[in-house]
Amino acid sequence: MASRNIHVIPAGDQGWAVAVEGTDGATTHYPSQEEAIAAGAEKARQDGVELFIHGRDGQIRERNSFGHDPRNIRG
Repeated sequence: MASRNIHVIPAGDQGWAVAVEGTDGATTHYPSQEEAIAAGAEKARQDGVELFIHGRDGQIRERNSFGHDPRNIRG
């Protein structure tokens, strides 16, 4: 199975959610964005995929790569 990227997204009244690309409704909810980012980063690190952090408007505001980074530059 291909690796699926992780997204931290706003979840309305439920706070923030960590969602895995390509899964139907497979999300975990957290009361704060910070908690969701920590959980999403850990999952992305374990899976060696990218983490996309969305703002309240739904737009991607940050992304972090935890594997298969094509660049040779550290950092």
